[in-house]
Amino acid sequence: MNAQIIALVKKLDSLLGPSVVAFINRLPQKKIQGSRVSSILLIRPGGIGDAALLVPAINSLKQYNPDISITVLAERRNGLIFSLCPDVDQLFYYDRLNELLATVRGHYDIVIDTEQWHRLSAVIARITRAPISIGYATNKRQQLFTHRIAYSHDTYEVESFFHLLKPLIKMPLVGYETPFLFIPEDTDRYAGTLLAKNDKNLLITLFPGASIPERRWGAERFQNLAQRLHSRGAHVVVIGGKEDYSYGDRICTGGIGLNLAGRTSLVGSAAIINRSDLLISGDSGILHVAMGLNVPTVSLFGPGRVNKWAPRGENHLVINKSLSCSPCTTFGCTPRCPINARCMAEITVDEVECAVLELLSRKKSAAATKTLTSVQPAGI
Repeated sequence: MNAQIIALVKKLDSLLGPSVVAFINRLPQKKIQGSRVSSILLIRPGGIGDAALLVPAINSLKQYNPDISITVLAERRNGLIFSLCPDVDQLFYYDRLNELLATVRGHYDIVIDTEQWHRLSAVIARITRAPISIGYATNKRQQLFTHRIAYSHDTYEVESFFHLLKPLIKMPLVGYETPFLFIPEDTDRYAGTLLAKNDKNLLITLFPGASIPERRWGAERFQNLAQRLHSRGAHVVVIGGKEDYSYGDRICTGGIGLNLAGRTSLVGSAAIINRSDLLISGDSGILHVAMGLNVPTVSLFGPGRVNKWAPRGENHLVINKSLSCSPCTTFGCTPRCPINARCMAEITVDEVECAVLELLSRKKSAAATKTLTSVQPAGI
């Protein structure tokens, strides 16, 4: 779905959602038959990041009951993430009518709606008539669930997804400090062919894209950074969708890097990241993919909520100017910025370069020998 369609769906949800919730809530609910759970449906509309950060909860469900069948209802824009999760048994797409109907007609003991705010996914959860339905109690959508879970904007989203499991299992949080996404072998080999001309010792991947303009750092700053990293001996690769291709060309001007934006699928981009020493990105779904692959990241935050979305652990550094007006994003909606996203514009190339050097110096594995020339960043 493009940005205009996504905006339209959100608008329809806000206008029609409350009335649809009230109507659907009158439908009869199936009764619980015994205590054995054999099938679970997880609904995950939305972006790539939410999908990636849901995977640790999926893995925990499978660890708790290896025989359970897990079905995911996603969207075409984020569904490929679940191909990186071996614990997903079946995947349907929310925005393919035949697959949506097949999902609704399926039999599930439990349905978990992982959407945080919009109501239409809660409606889908309800009309499956599963005897147990779990979702966030963020608005009138809560009427459609048998188990309602509180939601906080100050809780890391991986932990928020784990909270949805509380009615089912009692276990500690596990899984998000180690790899929880896995690249298929054939995709990894393909990534290797794309990077075959890399004769340098260090691979750094840049993702300049963003779902909204307010989260973009800018092609000029990324180009400056790429030039510095290239001069230090790094092989720089730019990834992204077709909409990021022109950005990638500007960043790689003069042959200082390889522009793969628009040349790989989401899974292919994940494979490139997996072969990298480090990813540099704004607040994006790709950032969370790197987190899931256990690849170190330097992330640039402005409108987004650091407490909720920033990667955790010593392998991840976050740059955030903490302006008084940020974060301004709530439930995925960011207002148009009257000061031209100053929160992003004030992040300097020097700061990002220093963060890269700091992060690479922390690496303790054999890969830690692959370091850049040890000199001070320009302007420091």
